[in-house]
Parts: sequence; structure tokens; C-alpha cells
Amino acid sequence: MAVHIPKLENGATLALFLFVAALQVSIAASAILLTVTLVLLVSLLILKKERPEIPPIFWPLLLYALATMVSVVASLDPIKSLQDSKEVLLFLVVPVVYRLARGKTASTLATIIISVGAATAVFGIVQYGILNYDHLGQRPQGSMGHYMTFSGLLMLVIGLATARILFNARDRVWPALVLPALGVALALTFTRSAWVGACVGVSLLFVLKDLRLLAAAPVIAAIFFTLAPVSVTERVYSMFDLQDPTNRDRLAMAQAGTRMVQDHPLTGVGPDMVQQVYVNYRTADAVNENNPHLHNVPLQIAAERGMPALGAWIWFVVVAVRELIRGFQRPESRTLAAGGLAATGAMLAAGMFEYNFGDSEFLMLFLVLLTLPAAAYAHKDSVSIPRDSERHRSSF
Repeated sequence: MAVHIPKLENGATLALFLFVAALQVSIAASAILLTVTLVLLVSLLILKKERPEIPPIFWPLLLYALATMVSVVASLDPIKSLQDSKEVLLFLVVPVVYRLARGKTASTLATIIISVGAATAVFGIVQYGILNYDHLGQRPQGSMGHYMTFSGLLMLVIGLATARILFNARDRVWPALVLPALGVALALTFTRSAWVGACVGVSLLFVLKDLRLLAAAPVIAAIFFTLAPVSVTERVYSMFDLQDPTNRDRLAMAQAGTRMVQDHPLTGVGPDMVQQVYVNYRTADAVNENNPHLHNVPLQIAAERGMPALGAWIWFVVVAVRELIRGFQRPESRTLAAGGLAATGAMLAAGMFEYNFGDSEFLMLFLVLLTLPAAAYAHKDSVSIPRDSERHRSSF
């Protein structure tokens, strides 16, 4: 049995590598590979009689999952809500990554994320330049099924690549080479929420590194407006146009969502039920007759799952930021923690205009980025204890 344990450990780690690589390529492949990784990890823990280790960010996620199940029971359509709530199973990404991505493995996974992101960015640029994915009706979407998912993933990878450039003296060349492609691909998606998120995430990294780096922002903006296609710059200007239909509709969605929360404060209307009841809450000045969600993460959670679920989500964000700050203070996990902080800032900023926390591909990559710093540092603890015990045995 002991002979099989190293092979099982290597197999689980390989499955984790493949899962992380597939996140930006295929939701079906990533789901299958996550399942395989889970099965191998559970088998490994049983054979080693090892107690599962749970990082702090998992507990608020577990509470969020429990609040979701309560909202399912109280839903207007419990069966449909239960089917939609399978996303809470994706929270298992956290303990999986925490156990298997120890030490240098965490940095290797970060390299994989940046590399796959670069490949999908090039594909997105090709879609724009050759395949006529060059207007709002048809935007670059990489290998994803929707441009919003593609842009959200690019946003996270940009933060990770920038963190490595700023905080990792040894591995800067590759992220520096691919960062322009990531930025161009994101710009060409026409996705304003992801633009805002990327700007917030990168700006946060600048502040963490050196506040004076923010002085480069006007230069970067000038270069962008000089080189960007007219259609992209017009999309930027539309962010500040109060008469823009999408802007007006987001205000209408905010009003409708607030009324949903007032009517269903404890359990919400139920997961995947916002679209079903939206017509009953929409205001007269709403642009669209219906919307699948409210384009705002906190409001969507409160309206869909209730205030207790929103409280659990806020607790998750607070714990995540606390743990990332601690990781940033440790040399072993500084770069990864910076990437996690950039991802959190980007998610929160973009989440004011888009329900990115409910996007499965985005959620999984986001949780990976938040867990990698803790996993990298956990390796130090796991190797220091045996060394201490060996010293005690030898002295005895």
C-alpha cells in the first residue's frame, strides 16, 4: 500500500495541473478533471489516514453554501433552484488546491495560468482581426462560450502576470512578454466591467509596490487612446454616458433588485429565480423586459439568496483579504498573494457591474488564485515539523 501512495500523490497533482490548465479552455474538461482530482485526493487521504486540511477562506464559503440551500427550500421553484445551485460544489477547489499545490507547485500552477491565458488571448485577437469578432454583436470570446467569461478570465490573469512582474525578480520575463497580448485581448472584448476590474487590480498592485507607479496611469491611458480602434474608444466613452441604454438598464436593475430584497430579505426569491420574477419588479424606465441577473454581485446574492447569504459572502471577502495580506507579508508567498489581492480587487470592482461570482469558470480560477498563497506557505509548515522531530529524536 505504501508503494502506491507516491504514485497516487503524483497522479492527483498531475490531475490538478490539467484541471487548472483546462479552466480557461473548456468548462466541461475542467469539471471532469476537477472530479478526477477530487477522487484521487480522497483516495490519497484515506490511504495515508490523513486528516483533511481546510484553509480559513473555506468556512465562509461553506456557510454561503448552507444559506444557498435554505434559499433553495424557500424558492419559488425549488427544483430549478437546486439545479442552479450545483455551483457551490466548486468551492471544493479550495481544499483541493490547498492540499496539492504545496511549495513550488503553487508557482508552477501560476505559470500554467499565465501561459494558458496568453494562448487564449492570442486566439481572441485572431477572432477580432480575422474572424470578424469585432463589434458588440459578436465579440471575441476565446475558447469560452461567452465574451463576459473570456474577459473575466483575462482580467484575473492580467493581475497575476502583473504581480509576478512587480514582485518576482526571477520570473519576470515570460509574464512581461505576454502581458501586452493579454491587455489587447481584454480591450477587444468591449467588456467595460472587466476593464474597470483590471484597472483596479493593476492599480492596487502599483500601490503595493510603490505608490509613485500610479504616475504611469496617464501615460498608459494616452497610449491606449492613441492605438485603440475607434470602436473600442467609443465603448470607453459610453461608460460615462447616462443615456447609454445599458447604463440606464443597470440603474433599473438596481431598483428592481432592491425591491426583491425588501420582499424576500431572509431567503431571496431563490437561485436562478431573478429572471422569473423580474417582470414583476421592473420599473417603467427599464430598457429590457427581462434580465437573467442583476449585473451586480452583492445585489444579486441578496435578491436571489437573501441577506444571510450576502453576509456569508462579505465574510468570505474579508477573510480572503486578511489571509492574502498575511501571505503578502511572507517572502514565500508574496507574489502569489499580490496576485490574489489583485484578483479580489478586480472581482469586487467588476462585480459592481456584472455577476461574475456566479460564472463557474471565473469562480474556479478566482478560488485557485486565492488559495495558492496559502498553499505555497503551508509547505513550509509541513517540512519544518519533521525537521524539529528529527532533532528531538537525535538529541534523545
